[in-house]
Amino acid sequence: MDAAVRVFHEQGVEKTTLADIARAADVPLGNVYYYFKSKDRLVEAAVDAHRDRLGALTGRLDELADPASRLKELVAGWVGQRETAARFGCPFGTLATELDKRDDGLDVAAAKVMRALLDWAESQFAQLGRSDARALAVDLVAAYQGMSVLTNTLRDPDLMAAQGERLRSWIDGIAGR
Repeated sequence: MDAAVRVFHEQGVEKTTLADIARAADVPLGNVYYYFKSKDRLVEAAVDAHRDRLGALTGRLDELADPASRLKELVAGWVGQRETAARFGCPFGTLATELDKRDDGLDVAAAKVMRALLDWAESQFAQLGRSDARALAVDLVAAYQGMSVLTNTLRDPDLMAAQGERLRSWIDGIAGR
């Protein structure tokens, strides 16, 4: 599954074959077909893997002492992936955008993952006492997706680092720090 997520991110769903994934996973192609009868089932599993990774990430972040620290650590994690973003874009945003162009319903599954990130961010802003928590969550996620697109388009990881610092300052301002 890790190989599928990585290859879909690097090549896109349409360009990726099951043979590409088998090669990246260093397994025989038959093994991939054994677990995934079609590429669509593998794409669906990749969306599920992103959902699981998001759940694990937010679970770790929830262990931090306060919501501003959680949000800033989320941003730090995004910035930590800036080299990857410069080469391939946001791992999930690019997949979600590609799935939106298909007619198989996987865009709905991708939207659920994005909604889970928004819901988690909203809960953090709400814990900061913000009545506009949903709007702030949308601002945060939209800023990340925008900086990912720009970082990728311009192949400039420093852009993501600078924008990440702006987001962390923005969070401090909202938290009254």
